[in-house]
Amino acid sequence: MVQRPDGAKILRCDGRLVNCYELCRACYSHAFMSIAHVAPLSFSLAAAFFWGTSDFLGGYASRKVSTFLLTTIAHASGSLFIIVLALLHHSAFPARSSIGWAMAAGLSGGAALAVFYRVLGSGHMGLAAPVSAVVAAAIPAAVGMLAQGLPGRTQIAGFVVAGLGIWLVCRTEDGAPPEGMGLAVLAAVGFAGYFLFIAKAGGGSVLWIAACARLTSLALTAVIVLLRQDFTMTRRSAALAVLAGFVDISGSALFLRGAQTGRLDAAVIISSLYPAFTVLWARLILKEHFTRWQVVGMFAALVAMPMIAG
Repeated sequence: MVQRPDGAKILRCDGRLVNCYELCRACYSHAFMSIAHVAPLSFSLAAAFFWGTSDFLGGYASRKVSTFLLTTIAHASGSLFIIVLALLHHSAFPARSSIGWAMAAGLSGGAALAVFYRVLGSGHMGLAAPVSAVVAAAIPAAVGMLAQGLPGRTQIAGFVVAGLGIWLVCRTEDGAPPEGMGLAVLAAVGFAGYFLFIAKAGGGSVLWIAACARLTSLALTAVIVLLRQDFTMTRRSAALAVLAGFVDISGSALFLRGAQTGRLDAAVIISSLYPAFTVLWARLILKEHFTRWQVVGMFAALVAMPMIAG
């Protein structure tokens, strides 16, 4: 530290004289930029944890009950939870256009979640989750490619790795695909629709946008339950459904926040890491075992996600 004749304090750095005020301002600016970059990633990663945990709870609870009834209970509990939070937070209600896109996202995501719970309950929890995540992440990336042009080499390599991962995950010892993989892909298409539609909702209150989407999902699954007239549900499954609803809607709100504060593609890819948490719970609690090639496929699928994000 030296002092110039005019009294200004300066700092000698690498043979240069730097004004202390300018140095501090640059340091603070860099710190704030780092925080602004990390925050959206943190929201998206937290969403992945909540979604992965919710999928495990929903899949575990749906083994012996109606998946549509279970999804309806989960949507009802999640809707009530997020509406109470929005009212307590005094959040402003979004614009009409945002509500319309949120409702479209709710229709797509609600149907996909019901189908996904069906797959998870079939005994292939550790296999269906990565496949669904990769496909659901790849479709929004493909839509972006059509709208914005071809991606870079890293993204293209990510598509190849993702395709290889899906093939290895679906590969069994006898070469036949595991039961339920077709439904897993169908659910992934619905989840991709949710990502695309919810992104169109734009800014506004995260809580109310999530609430509008979830109420629409609730209406859809409730109508299906009434048409099927299947109301068989144990207390244990109902309790797990309520808990899954709380956790799932929390993940949705975190994803929306990550998408609003950062890039959508990064939010989609990072939050799509949720199968890692689903598989972790399945291994720890259900003691599920996979073949060597299926483990390699799941690893490849997870590696492909940040590559697709670029």
